Amino acid sequence: MLQFIKRYSLGFLLLGLAAYFIGRYFYMQPKVVNGENAPTIQGQLIDGTAFDIKELKGKYVLVDFWGSWCGPCLVEIPGLKKLHQKYKQANFKDANGLTIVSVGVERDEERWKKAILRTGMDWDHHLLDLSTSLKFLNGPIAQEFGVKQVPSKFLLNESGVIIGINQSIDALDAFLEKRLKE
Repeated sequence: MLQFIKRYSLGFLLLGLAAYFIGRYFYMQPKVVNGENAPTIQGQLIDGTAFDIKELKGKYVLVDFWGSWCGPCLVEIPGLKKLHQKYKQANFKDANGLTIVSVGVERDEERWKKAILRTGMDWDHHLLDLSTSLKFLNGPIAQEFGVKQVPSKFLLNESGVIIGINQSIDALDAFLEKRLKE
């Protein structure tokens, strides 16, 4: 028996690790999928204005879940800023411009506001998705999308249908570039 364990222990270990990573991969996927209508997002913008994502029909919309406490989120912000500057007034074949809707997954509203100013996120749509416990992703907007990690991004077409999930900034840029009017 001991010889059997020695012979196959590495195989069992590798099999266990593979099962863990496959399970983790599927668990971390959001509950929304490409091709379905995006969940409704309503709330109050950072300046107190009421917001409803339906007002953005006709544009490409990038819904970006982030946190002021999240290192990878902060690293992505310069790329998001470039994407926004390049496409915010672009004429696409099927849409008029790109709008970013940032959803801050936070427990502290002041920290969220300071991070927006400090990082220079110059788009108009910033929503706070307050967490009520130590479990950060339990705010209503994150729950609607089934977000289990940040950063998470969802690209919506001009009709509010999800057409991209967690694409890199480069992939988003390439996608939008192909859709520009000539």
